[in-house]
Amino acid sequence: MRDDAPVGSGLLAGLRVVECSMLGPGAVSTPLADLGADVIKVEPPGGDYIRKMSWPVVQGDSLLHLHISRGKSSIVLDLRTAAGREVFLALVAGADVVVEAMRPGGLDRRGLGYERLREANPRVVLFTVSGYGMTGPYRDLPSHGIAYDAWAGTVAPVPGPGGLPSIPDHTSIGITAGPLFGTAAILAAVLRARESGAGCHLEVAQSDAAAAFDWLRSEGHRAYERPAEEVTGNPSDGFERRPPGTAGMADGVRYQFYASADGHILFMASEQKFWKNFCSAAGRDDLYDARPGARLADHARGDLWLRRELAGVFRRRTTAQWVELGLAHDVPIAPVNTPAGIAADPQFADRMPWQGADRLGADQLPFPVRVVGEPPPAASGRAPSAGEHTGEILRDLLGLGEARIAELRAAGAFGTA
Repeated sequence: MRDDAPVGSGLLAGLRVVECSMLGPGAVSTPLADLGADVIKVEPPGGDYIRKMSWPVVQGDSLLHLHISRGKSSIVLDLRTAAGREVFLALVAGADVVVEAMRPGGLDRRGLGYERLREANPRVVLFTVSGYGMTGPYRDLPSHGIAYDAWAGTVAPVPGPGGLPSIPDHTSIGITAGPLFGTAAILAAVLRARESGAGCHLEVAQSDAAAAFDWLRSEGHRAYERPAEEVTGNPSDGFERRPPGTAGMADGVRYQFYASADGHILFMASEQKFWKNFCSAAGRDDLYDARPGARLADHARGDLWLRRELAGVFRRRTTAQWVELGLAHDVPIAPVNTPAGIAADPQFADRMPWQGADRLGADQLPFPVRVVGEPPPAASGRAPSAGEHTGEILRDLLGLGEARIAELRAAGAFGTA
């Protein structure tokens, strides 16, 4: 329904999604909207309270809502009424996908489960995204976003006031990975439905997605359950079993954080050729001669002498100067940014142009995948107010006349004033 985007591709033009969501799980259809899909957000009377959750709040709407609901249309329907369900099924009849982003069974409890949706549209793909999924002992456990990361072992408590446990600053994985895994499955299912004429019911748990995203550590621990003669460490460490994932790099030297003259850099000379390039470019061939290391995956772990030497070297230049050296001499060196300061990074400025607050209510990042030679996909418009497009959807999409709309209103389809 939205078509006012000034730039961006329409890769998914012609894909229609009917979304029933509360709070963050509605993010599953945000990438689809960014790529040109027509996403219709069906809201209960009173609307989705996502608008008042989290922070910051921008002119009355949460940034969470402004970001997740951007580019979507909104219609208010009371699915507890027969008239509301009638309109919903009419929308489903012309849709490719229905997104159920709430506790499992929410649509089914309203008489709109998958079997009923299939009667209206045999090709429809129902996608259910929830906290812990449709099965398992935690199926009905109430939860919010950080729960899935804590469950998956990707975030742990840190000491807080008075020694009490506290939530650390962290990247929210489950609520982001779940929708992204979901979009891939949705598009695969739509392709199959268009070929076969039969839809399906997909589901993802945000907790499962958090665990799957962190596969290297969990699979690493699992691998170490096998005998030591079957699963070893890397040859450069004498086959010692280091902790799985990045935890095994805490004592690294040639792969480590270092303070620069004005911040920090991440040095990543895992390969001998990069180590040699660095020593030559920094005017410290003596370091290479003293510690040439192995050809691959040798981080000089635990070599405190070398670590102190490198600390002194890196403090002599700014982060930007070290990045310039890396570019000029083929050395893997990365700047260390923060969420507050990353916008000043020239790579960020080149690749991730802000979508402006004048259009979307708050400055927002674009969808990160683009068609080569085209601008990044852009949201088609600001996140809607509850029911903002109800009349437009009823008249233009479903072809209903004013008399029929008045009948549906009288029957409670859109809630009561």
